[in-house]
Amino acid sequence: MKRRNFLAASAAAAGAALAPRFAMNARGTAGGPGDFRPIPQRPLGKTGWKLSILGMGGIVIMGATPAIANNTVAEAVDAGINYFDVAPSYGDAQQLLGPALKPYRERVFLACKTGARDRAGAAAALDESLKLLKTDHVDLYQFHALTTTEDVDRIMAPGGAMEAFEAGRKAGKLRWIGFSAHSPEAALAALDRYPFDTVLFPVNFVLTSRENFGPQVIARAHEKGAGMLAIKAMAKGRWPASLHGRARPNPKEWYEPCSVPEEAALALRWTLSQNITAAIPPGDERYFPLAMYVAQNFRPIQPEEEKLLMSHARNVQPIFG
Repeated sequence: MKRRNFLAASAAAAGAALAPRFAMNARGTAGGPGDFRPIPQRPLGKTGWKLSILGMGGIVIMGATPAIANNTVAEAVDAGINYFDVAPSYGDAQQLLGPALKPYRERVFLACKTGARDRAGAAAALDESLKLLKTDHVDLYQFHALTTTEDVDRIMAPGGAMEAFEAGRKAGKLRWIGFSAHSPEAALAALDRYPFDTVLFPVNFVLTSRENFGPQVIARAHEKGAGMLAIKAMAKGRWPASLHGRARPNPKEWYEPCSVPEEAALALRWTLSQNITAAIPPGDERYFPLAMYVAQNFRPIQPEEEKLLMSHARNVQPIFG
């Protein structure tokens, strides 16, 4: 089977695994197994790059065999994805992603992260990531999961991780500096303290509907000229208390993703309709073909569709806020 046909077939298979019925076309993602459209691209802030509107998170291949990892990356590149994101906390994802990306390294945008907040820890983490990723530089290096204003204070303080980031950029080990954040307070504080190149932040229909969580960060990022990247697009809410201490249906996700393909597809379309460059889907590999299919056939969400989606946010416990 040709790769392009395989992508659509994989999306259908993924949908079948996620729910009894799979009907993305009902939500406006037209296309079929014989239909191929390259994923559109959008500018990334002031970097000069145009990224595919869908990125691939390294967690998708965490725990896979090298052969499966290589094929997954090849399928993504063939679909038009040029944005890849990984972190040391994603198990063996760096070790698998590096060799898989090697044939395409010069034409893709590779982002990595560190949770280190001090200079020495961040410098060591960067060197280790470069070694595992089999590359001499990453295009984007990010502070991982800034959650409080104290996190921002720590990275910006003397001896803080920002010193390692700036030294790494001078040495050619990284090109742009960004961060991911899990609270508007931390994101806004970071944007006001430093001319970051990118922001990676939850842009999610439940969070926006229930908590007004996200719009202010998008606005500030554009005001500062930073590229806006999205996570948690296909998240629904927190896992129910009944699952505490038991195996989750999606072990790679600490939150509960949309379990019905139509809702997941609509949630991703909603996020991609916001003022962002790209979104990264859940790490659960069953969602990735579905996300690629939606991105290949993307069209902005319509008012009646948005109203329907927001009705699904009622009585849902948001993952943040």
